[in-house]
Amino acid sequence: MSQYDDIIDLPHFHDSSRPCMTMHDRAAQFAPYKSLVGYDEMIDTKATELLEKEL
Repeated sequence: MSQYDDIIDLPHFHDSSRPCMTMHDRAAQFAPYKSLVGYDEMIDTKATELLEKEL
């Protein structure tokens, strides 16, 4: 018997007086904790290199 057996099947609570958060806003909460630090810059650098090759 788990310590959460009494609450595991209860419905998820949603406060109807507050709007749901968008997926974009929810993701933004965790942006400071990104595990791939520097990845965006690497992608931008590579894209710039590829665009310069095409010209």
